[in-house]
Amino acid sequence: MSRAVGARDVARRCVTVPLLVALIPVAAVLLLVTVVLAPLTLLAGRSGRRWQPQRLALYLLVYLVADLAGVLAAGVARLRCLDGGRAAEERLVTLTYQVLARLLDFLVTCSGRIFSVRVQVDPPIPARTDRPRDGIVVFARHAGPGDSILLVHGLLCGAGLRPQVVLKQFLRWDPCLDIVLSRLPHCFVPHRAETGSETSDAIGALAAALHPGEALVVFPEGGNFTERRRRRAIGWLKRTGQAGRAARARRQHHVLPPRMEGSLAALSGAADAGAEVVFVAHTGLDQIDSPSRLLPSIPLRTPVRATWWRVPDRVIPTGREARESWLTDQWSRVDAWIAQEWSGPAPTPPAAP
Repeated sequence: MSRAVGARDVARRCVTVPLLVALIPVAAVLLLVTVVLAPLTLLAGRSGRRWQPQRLALYLLVYLVADLAGVLAAGVARLRCLDGGRAAEERLVTLTYQVLARLLDFLVTCSGRIFSVRVQVDPPIPARTDRPRDGIVVFARHAGPGDSILLVHGLLCGAGLRPQVVLKQFLRWDPCLDIVLSRLPHCFVPHRAETGSETSDAIGALAAALHPGEALVVFPEGGNFTERRRRRAIGWLKRTGQAGRAARARRQHHVLPPRMEGSLAALSGAADAGAEVVFVAHTGLDQIDSPSRLLPSIPLRTPVRATWWRVPDRVIPTGREARESWLTDQWSRVDAWIAQEWSGPAPTPPAAP
């Protein structure tokens, strides 16, 4: 959650910000090298005509420059709110969301031009004038590079909601994310955490404190979908005596089984706040599940397709066991939608671990 900056934060930023500045000329040189070597890739085969290495190098440079611009903009926002008091803090939050919106809009626009990323959402994202009366908790599938950027961009720049994100601790090494999110409600999940009690309590507190126009974003899978992670998650369920959940997970070929502790904490907090729950499914980036599949996928040949549905708080069951079953049912619906929308051949179900 939003908190005061401590000595560890200052020490980390003393490393990450100078490193970011140093990486920008490195990325510029890398882009120059790939452009100079472009004739060789053209002679090597058809893939060179899509300028794949050059696109990647260009986006890396764009991302680093945008990250530095975000750090500087966040610094300017802080200078504009030095007068102290509650009003200054609220103004800082507003300015920080504006910085985040501009950065996301820029990165998504560049993704479209560099990688041909197109997003189709059905039903369409509600207009800003059609906001829910209460806050919402968003449970989203996590698969493919950049899907979280597209989701948060849709919420903030499309629907006009203020997102609060549950994300992995290592992302604090991105200096812009680190500084920007430290001023907004958020929750960082420690590395390899199945979601301990402290993290679950923080997620539940975020959900319980939601106001109209705010959205808590949770990725129940805990990481990007890959077939290896799916098999590993099923094996973990079996080893921990959760045979029923393991059996259901084996029937779901496009999603990871949701991690229950953080998800149930979000549901509990949503019930306390009277918040709606929204599920988001998408496909189009999920087949880029390893570095070896990244280059051949550039530029994207098919759009990123997404769908979502609302669940009013009054129909969400009470009790842990009932909520676990209900959440698994919703995740089965996510899996079924992906299976229907899958643009390529369906993956062969793996042998039971």
